[in-house]
Amino acid sequence: MSSISPEMVSGGRMLGEPRLSHDGKDVAFVSAWGSLCAIVLVPAAGGAERIVTVAPAPSRPRPFGGGCFDWLPDGSAVVYAAVGDLWLQPRSGGSPRRLTTQPVDQPATAPAVSPDGTEVAYVVDERHIAVASLATNGAWPRRISGGTNDFALDPSWSADCAFIAWHEWTVPHMPWDESQWVVAPADGSGPVAAMGNVGEQTQQPRFSPTGTDIAYLSDRTGWLNLWVLGPNRVPDKPVVDEPLEHGSPTWGAGQRSFAWSPDGTRVAFNRNEEGFGRLCIVTLETGDVRDIAKAHHGGLDWKGDTLVAVRSGGRTPHQIVAYEVSSGSCRTLAHGPALGFEAANVPEPTLVTYPADDGLTLYGRLYTSGSPLAERPLICWLHGGPTDQWPVIFTPRIAWWLDRGWSVLVPDVRGSTGHGRAYTQAMAGHWGKMDTADAVAAIRYAKAQGWSDRVALMGGSAGGFTVLNVLAEHRDICLAGVALYPVTDLVSLADGTHRYEAHYTDSLVGPLPSAVQAYRQRSPLARAADITTPLLVLHGSNDNVVPVSQAESFAAKCPTAELHIYEGEGHGWRRPETTIDEIERVRAFLHRHVLRLAP
Repeated sequence: MSSISPEMVSGGRMLGEPRLSHDGKDVAFVSAWGSLCAIVLVPAAGGAERIVTVAPAPSRPRPFGGGCFDWLPDGSAVVYAAVGDLWLQPRSGGSPRRLTTQPVDQPATAPAVSPDGTEVAYVVDERHIAVASLATNGAWPRRISGGTNDFALDPSWSADCAFIAWHEWTVPHMPWDESQWVVAPADGSGPVAAMGNVGEQTQQPRFSPTGTDIAYLSDRTGWLNLWVLGPNRVPDKPVVDEPLEHGSPTWGAGQRSFAWSPDGTRVAFNRNEEGFGRLCIVTLETGDVRDIAKAHHGGLDWKGDTLVAVRSGGRTPHQIVAYEVSSGSCRTLAHGPALGFEAANVPEPTLVTYPADDGLTLYGRLYTSGSPLAERPLICWLHGGPTDQWPVIFTPRIAWWLDRGWSVLVPDVRGSTGHGRAYTQAMAGHWGKMDTADAVAAIRYAKAQGWSDRVALMGGSAGGFTVLNVLAEHRDICLAGVALYPVTDLVSLADGTHRYEAHYTDSLVGPLPSAVQAYRQRSPLARAADITTPLLVLHGSNDNVVPVSQAESFAAKCPTAELHIYEGEGHGWRRPETTIDEIERVRAFLHRHVLRLAP
């Protein structure tokens, strides 16, 4: 009997950006459920949660992202981003005070309060770095970035408040293609240094709490590793030099995959071990690395002897946790998903490798449980991005399908992150071809291993794009396909998506207009009539990343497509009732076409 319901999948909350007060006594974090979002306070020693913000609601960060708020040094208040502006919210509650008045199309995000508590640095329109006073009737905000970049994120103050560092890049590059970090005087007198080379990704520059050293991530060696640079520290290699990655792609502000110790002698970081996570601490003087715990950890923050993080694993639901660094002990401060998943005994996945058509080794993770593998139907589930990865974190939807007797294979087609720069950059110029071939290789390998001969292919966004191309080129590879908010027309995507991804296709396919033929040939829209496999397409009416018109145009040409549009939803769902409908709708569809059962 199934123990996980659709209501359980939709009924939990997202936890993000845990931040310790400067005295280490309290942890503030973002809690989002349904359409609601708030900053919540909990004692670092454990205890009852208290809601700090009511209205306006804070901006909702990406899972394992942030850029929503920061503490004042004395712990009396937080500064947070909401409805395009910054607000100062006393920890005691009450009405917040507006700190900025931004134009609607130039929102303020990613606040970083100065160590002396007098100012806040922040991002304007994901492009400029500005500084505002925290005083009532304080000075007019000043802009400190040079304006030659197209995007900027994640400001960080030096300990003496004299400098600010941030991450920036220019189009047509995406941040994982080529980016740099910049240091500038906080008074706005101009940039003084930049770090980054042609063909190098950098991210997350953060000053040490005690001086002017800066820790950051770079893939200069081919792997996104932890580096430290300072007046007396000019490394020619990473602090932790290993063929593993210490961060994820910069899909937004506030990723904190590492954290300085309060005395600046150590750095805690999350290691990605082929999709599996591990929290570690490196001592800078010796380079010694100490393992703290398995599972993926994000939103890292360290005060005193306490290190807080969002933790999640294959069978570990999302939690806010606090580690006592000296002893290694851990306590859970907050839970994300609804109760009941632990009782379902969701298993950890198994790492699998398989050959690409050209012989390269590809990676994936196989989730299965219960009955013999060959007796279970299989979903091959493609992540979005495509520059991204589904690491081994708790995914309620996967748990639901496992509980219903399915296995799930999550391939990392080339272009995925987590396996080094060369693996990610291999997709450049080949989107629509290489991802299709690698997904087909995964399904063929699964069948050859005897895992299942009843296979469905599913994916969202870029993963949905690949689903459609696989079905158009390989009619007999699977029994059914499900595409959620998929890309179907590359030409209109390049012309109509949001600013962050407006030049993404330049690197994935090629620059326009010279590469227009490739755009047309690799667009599923051009081959919609070739699909004979049963196909379900789900899309949100308010999607500003992939406009719903893409799904509508495709469904009009595809003879097997069933299209359902969720009114008011965007690129992914926020309303619990939408998630419940999606699960039930997909279940009925796969029961019909894969299991050959009545819905």
